[in-house]
Amino acid sequence: MNKKLMALAIAGVMAVPLTAAADGTHVTIFGRLQAEYATIDVDGFNAQTAVADDALQSRWGLQIAEDLGMGLRALGRIEYALNPGGDLHNTAREQWVGLGGDQWGELKFGRVQSVLRDFAGGLTVDAFAETSLHANGSGGLMVSSANGYGSGEHGFVKSAVRFDSPVVEGFSVAGLLMPGDADKIDPTGASNFMGLPGSATAIGSENAGGENGEWDFQAAAKYSGQFDIVGVDVFGAYSRDNVSKFQKSYGVKDEQIWRGGAIFSVADFRLRGQYEHVIDANPFGGAATCTQAAAFGDINALGNNGRGQCNSAMNPNGNGSLWIVGADYTIGNTMLVAQGGMAVAKKTGEATEPFGTYAKRNVENITVGVIHNLSRRSSLFGGYQRVWVKDRNLAPGVDADRNVYTVGVRHDF
Repeated sequence: MNKKLMALAIAGVMAVPLTAAADGTHVTIFGRLQAEYATIDVDGFNAQTAVADDALQSRWGLQIAEDLGMGLRALGRIEYALNPGGDLHNTAREQWVGLGGDQWGELKFGRVQSVLRDFAGGLTVDAFAETSLHANGSGGLMVSSANGYGSGEHGFVKSAVRFDSPVVEGFSVAGLLMPGDADKIDPTGASNFMGLPGSATAIGSENAGGENGEWDFQAAAKYSGQFDIVGVDVFGAYSRDNVSKFQKSYGVKDEQIWRGGAIFSVADFRLRGQYEHVIDANPFGGAATCTQAAAFGDINALGNNGRGQCNSAMNPNGNGSLWIVGADYTIGNTMLVAQGGMAVAKKTGEATEPFGTYAKRNVENITVGVIHNLSRRSSLFGGYQRVWVKDRNLAPGVDADRNVYTVGVRHDF
């Protein structure tokens, strides 16, 4: 009995500081668990099947809020990625603290989502976002996973400030700013080794942000309205990645992204579309980069039966475009989905430039599938995706066309 009483006393003492710390503050545990039985079959290589969450959709986190009065709240968020069926992943997602209110909007400081990821299109126009059928990997949406400015699963920008306005008459705006000296996080620029041709110089792929007054930023606006039975969402955005002087000394240019799109809905039918134009794609973490996160595993392991899948990258310092169009129809708890897209990486470079010459590359894809909601929090999904690659940088007949088949289950908590 004494042991039981002692255990209860210890538990009570430990609970006191937790209760006091939580006084007036609401802390919510949230998350998502997802696993897929997915096969990626790349022409010329053995088909690879795995039970995992390659898209790193699974996560857990804490949402924090405190009412400060006068319609103002103190906010915070901590979130980490998981990978059911694979190795443990503790990759940071959102990590920020801020202020917000219904009449004030939200102001966040820390590691925040890219405006191109969740506000102006991005994952919102892709019904199969963050699954093996996602448009980022197949060439329908920009990735930019390393510096976080794109719409990929790792579209999180560190050392940033983000503001989301309240909705006024259907209109809202959002903006993101990374300070000009944010690259001081790694002043040597060597967070990841990226050797230029003929050079052993290390350039950090996450060395986004400029120097001495240069600032990276994103700005976006959208309108949502209902006209009789037709719902309309229209959005536009601009993103600029001003590279550091260190990167510029090796010929890297400032990257710009222009985006526009819309979603139209009538009853249970939706039509979605987005177009984005890329100027001077950054080869170190930007729109010209295929990273591990974007590629569902090691993109360099295709010859060793890897599951690499990244067709959204532009040519280094080059221009290009990406678009996606999709339609879905909901019958009861089941959504039927059909969508397709294309990435066009234009020819770029001269033999005298550090990155050499790159020929034009086209990637086209179609995706069909179904999403069935078992409840408000649980769902099943599955589908098929075909990707055609026409890469003029490769010898004829060796384009890596691919087929993707998947069935999966998802639960939110």
